[in-house]
Amino acid sequence: MPSFDDKTLTHLLDAIDNAADGTVVSVREILGAIGDRSIMPLVLAVSILIVSPLSGIPTVPTLSSVILLVLMGQAFGRRRHLWLPDFLLRRELLAPRVKTATGWLRRPCAWLDAHARPRLRVLTSGVLRPLTLVVCMVTAATLPFFEILPFVSSFSAGAIAMIAFGVITRDGLWVLAGYVQVAVLAGLAVWVWPG
Repeated sequence: MPSFDDKTLTHLLDAIDNAADGTVVSVREILGAIGDRSIMPLVLAVSILIVSPLSGIPTVPTLSSVILLVLMGQAFGRRRHLWLPDFLLRRELLAPRVKTATGWLRRPCAWLDAHARPRLRVLTSGVLRPLTLVVCMVTAATLPFFEILPFVSSFSAGAIAMIAFGVITRDGLWVLAGYVQVAVLAGLAVWVWPG
């Protein structure tokens, strides 16, 4: 199992690549490679995959939304080991597409890893920690609605990824960046659906 103390995103991509060593890879195999002991690495893994071109595959953003909501719902219950229903764990993606997505993410993820450090910790712990889960859950719930709009689901997933990354690395600056993205999405939603 990878360590998430440093090079957080790079290690996540390595774990996903290791799982995608066949023709297809299931959600069970990806989550198994990452581990089930902590919520935010799993949230981060699912969300960064949707930042990639995988978001263009029909139903993938919706499937990811369901997975994220189930995971974060359990985080509120403080489960020690996370659980997903079997019908979600059995869902499969073509392994070459997953590896293309992780390859596409390598450079930006390496840059983020190199520029993360503990700062603005008040945004990542204590009474503000539950806020990160609430914001991620609300944003994840929008993914199915934005699926038909090019790149919007990737932008939504990017906000979740920034928040999860900030929590894991104890870097409140990235949490703040995620909140800014969510605010932009909220503004877009008001503009597109004024009624």
